[in-house]
Amino acid sequence: MRRKILTVHAVLLAALAAANAVHAAPSVGQTFFESNCAECHTVDPKMGSRSGPSLYGLLGRKLGSAPGYNYTEALAKAGASGRTWTRAELDVFLVDPEQSVPGTTMPVMVPDKADREPLIDYLASLSGLAQGPAAAAGAAAHADAAAWGENKPGKRHRITAAELVAPFASSSAGNGSKLAPRPDGALPAVPPGFKVGIFATDPEKGRLPVRAPNGDIFLAEPAKGQIKLLRSSNGETAETASVFASGLTRPYGMAFYPSGAHPKYLYVANVNSVVRFPYSNGDLAARGEPEVVVAQLAGTSGGHVTRTLAFSEDGKTMFVSVGSATNYAADIGAQPPEPLAQWEARHGLGGAWGVETDRAAVLAFDPDGGNRRTYATGLRNCVGMLVYPGTGELMCSVNERDELGDNLPPDYVTRVKKGGFYGWPWYYIGDHEEPRLKGVRPDLKGKAIVPDTLLQAHSAPLGMVVYHAPAGAKHAFAKEYEGDIFLALHGSWNRGTRTGYKLVRVFMKKGVPTGEYEDFMTGMVLSDRDVWGRPAAVTVAADGALLVADDGGGVIWRIAPVR
Repeated sequence: MRRKILTVHAVLLAALAAANAVHAAPSVGQTFFESNCAECHTVDPKMGSRSGPSLYGLLGRKLGSAPGYNYTEALAKAGASGRTWTRAELDVFLVDPEQSVPGTTMPVMVPDKADREPLIDYLASLSGLAQGPAAAAGAAAHADAAAWGENKPGKRHRITAAELVAPFASSSAGNGSKLAPRPDGALPAVPPGFKVGIFATDPEKGRLPVRAPNGDIFLAEPAKGQIKLLRSSNGETAETASVFASGLTRPYGMAFYPSGAHPKYLYVANVNSVVRFPYSNGDLAARGEPEVVVAQLAGTSGGHVTRTLAFSEDGKTMFVSVGSATNYAADIGAQPPEPLAQWEARHGLGGAWGVETDRAAVLAFDPDGGNRRTYATGLRNCVGMLVYPGTGELMCSVNERDELGDNLPPDYVTRVKKGGFYGWPWYYIGDHEEPRLKGVRPDLKGKAIVPDTLLQAHSAPLGMVVYHAPAGAKHAFAKEYEGDIFLALHGSWNRGTRTGYKLVRVFMKKGVPTGEYEDFMTGMVLSDRDVWGRPAAVTVAADGALLVADDGGGVIWRIAPVR
């Protein structure tokens, strides 16, 4: 009898455990949200906005009305007119945000009904109003040397690992910017001896320009799934703009191959694959469907979605950067699915697992997509990536993690060593342990490489280029700029006082970063709430001018010396 009672008790416990497991298992919609939306949005009722508004209690509230978030005029006006987030409204918006609310900056579409319906079900299950704190806009701006009001061309910066503040020295802000119209006649500020003008307007707000050997500018437009081609006969303005290729999946990185005057292919990095198009100088449109080079980069594609491409100087290696799926890998657990030594032999020193497998890393392939290997790890989101001419060293500009405070940890630009580990998620800037993962990987202490040039935390460095004036360039910069790096800082959301929103010059000496950088193009911030531009990437035009993609204002700026 006792055995029978114990058996029944065991069965009941097993059934209860199974029921709890089913209850605890994330729904299809929650899984989609965590993979595709959680990098920008929170559903925590105790937390305010991130780089996007809180989605807790979304259904039932007016458009553009989450507390503490700086909405675009378009969404604010839509809410003021009485539009409310219903299932039907959200369903239409997610298919094509720009068509639903012209002027919104929401970059991600969910066109597949099989994804969209469970996502809406999940958001509908989150009731109530978010009670997170409003952004600490403008707090102590006068005392903040990194504040937007202190930006000016020529101002120099140097941040060292020795001066880092403690984690949580300040609260985590949700201070996303509000895009405002550019004031009449306003232009970015540049150093004396330079002038700035508009090379092209770009309503689709492309993010990454790349120059073809013949001078054409190829512009990735991830939200539209296309590559645009800009052509100029005088170098000062683009007279024509056409679509080179469409039907892509959040395309970002591009590279011509082989390097030199006569490439045969244009490689394009989609969010989770690499493809290539046959290319000959002067082609205005792709000649056919893309050839798949790498069918899948990682097992997940949410979180950071930019993928950057570069080829080694000898043309034998293709590098692809893959940003992390999450902020700091909070939920992957303390152990990989196989012995640690075996895991790191395949995924690199410090390589994370779970949703972060082959993420926060630079991967390497042969140009045909074969011979896959991990080149470097611990790079949370290497958005800008290039091979430095002459030295052949790979370099990354990296967006570090959020929610440790206004000034922690610094973003950075660094040379990337083969087999190198740069800390994420377990450490940052050398031996500084991530406090939210304390004690998980003590074996990695002393193994994280300290980056070369530290940038103000939350600046969001994106695209970068080495300045090298093409042969015969009519608008070449002075020799002192040769070999330095120009880097676009897209701008902060996780900082109480806004920072970034500018183009900076990263100083190099014989191919080595000096650790110092200076403001080069500024002036796009109107207040601690409003901005009218967001530099996303930069390239060097055939005439030597700089072309800066501003995906906030929808403009390609041209910076050239005054003659």
